[in-house]
Amino acid sequence: MEQIKQFADRIASNIEKVIIGKRHAVDLAVTSLLCQGHLLIEDVPGVGKTVLARSIARSLGCSFSRIQFTPDMLPSDVTGVSIFNQISRQFEFRPGPILAQIVLADEINRATPKTQAALLEAMEERQVTVDGITHPLPRPFMVLATQNPIEYEGTFPLPEAQLDRFLMRLDIGYPMIDDEINILNSQQIQHPIYTLEQVATADELSQAQEDIKRVYVAAPVKRYMVELVRATRSHPDVYLGASPRGSLALFRTSQARAAMNGRDFVLPDDVKALVLPTLSHRVILGPAARLRDLAAAQVVNEIMTKLPVPGGDLRSGPAK
Repeated sequence: MEQIKQFADRIASNIEKVIIGKRHAVDLAVTSLLCQGHLLIEDVPGVGKTVLARSIARSLGCSFSRIQFTPDMLPSDVTGVSIFNQISRQFEFRPGPILAQIVLADEINRATPKTQAALLEAMEERQVTVDGITHPLPRPFMVLATQNPIEYEGTFPLPEAQLDRFLMRLDIGYPMIDDEINILNSQQIQHPIYTLEQVATADELSQAQEDIKRVYVAAPVKRYMVELVRATRSHPDVYLGASPRGSLALFRTSQARAAMNGRDFVLPDDVKALVLPTLSHRVILGPAARLRDLAAAQVVNEIMTKLPVPGGDLRSGPAK
């Protein structure tokens, strides 16, 4: 697992040249990348959501595209369209921006539900279907979607089916004062994103994505994960809890976090560190809880603090 640790450190340290003072958010983004998952970044404008996506693509030498979602955008603007060629007398497929390795879906909640739905097949099955013809997406493939949690005018809230396809949701947050001064210094001449170098390859990423699947997860830790997810379904303040996809997200991200820390086995601490980013966006609160201004993260955190943590030796045994 030392190779995965070195690989993840290389990517995260390179991104930190641009996203200054936000190592935790950067590590979560790298975790999502290692798990072949998609990331929803929910934060105010100007904190580096777009730059984070571009930094990941530059660090890996991957193709990058940005989709600026607006209410008048059509599904074909995302997936692509078939155009009739007058010379060859045949229809030719013109790929849309979704056919890139790293895709930034900027302000995703500004698109209509019909256009949002164009992402569902791509995010889950790594393919798009246009005019009955299926086009596979490149590997690796990752969608980083952004949305503003404050401004709701002219937006369309993401449905549960869409939210559930995001492996994690995170916020970057405002920088500390010293970090913000460093941001000013780093951008005095030009933005550091333009000088960011490639530090790894897509092939290395693909190998790391396969290697983390061999990280051992003991039976008590698996039960702990499932009990956390099941508790969201029976909580009195929850209208709809996390699905089995939430259990899988917690399972895979815990494996990635263990590998990023140089371990070949998962600890309960790995699970606890990833409960909020993997489960909070999958939980829908009931009307009474919303009236009390209760947040889903508060409910998930309450569940985590009340549930017993497994102990004992969690290191032995082959990977399952």
